[in-house]
Amino acid sequence: MMRLDNTDERYGTIAIAFHWLVAILIVGLLGLGLYMVRLPDVGFDKRKITLVLWHKEYGMLVLVLAFARVVWRVRAVLPRLEPALPAWQKIAARFVHLCMYALMFALPLTGWLMSSADAIPVSFFGLGFLPDLVPKDDFLFRALLWIHKWLAYSMIAALAVHAGAALWHHFGAGDETLRRMLP
Repeated sequence: MMRLDNTDERYGTIAIAFHWLVAILIVGLLGLGLYMVRLPDVGFDKRKITLVLWHKEYGMLVLVLAFARVVWRVRAVLPRLEPALPAWQKIAARFVHLCMYALMFALPLTGWLMSSADAIPVSFFGLGFLPDLVPKDDFLFRALLWIHKWLAYSMIAALAVHAGAALWHHFGAGDETLRRMLP
């Protein structure tokens, strides 16, 4: 039976649930973002508006879950990396994880700021609207749109490195790295 808490050897149920839930949400948001920006802006496209609203709500959910995940990670034991790993791989693993955590906060925050700068309220699943963080400003909106886009591309790159390394450890090195994050 799996433990709720992490151990020195593997992640517990809560960390695994956070990992995979956030991973699914982020991959979905990245795919949705890439799709919806290709839809036309001209005229009244209800489909694009609906997708943008979903993107914002689920982006805010990632922000909430990222915060909860950091709180959990700070209070939980962090399993050791594979002892046989070269030092550069340990450093790379920590660096990529830190980048992904930073991006889990930066992407939703830039999206929220972008909506604020465009004076478009952000709803959180019908529970209410988030406050605007900045006043309406077209220049700021365009700058934040550019930043948000490149942060998303950075997340795609970080996810590719992370998933590729996990698969390499599982199939190439044959170690326990990936299995420690599986239920």
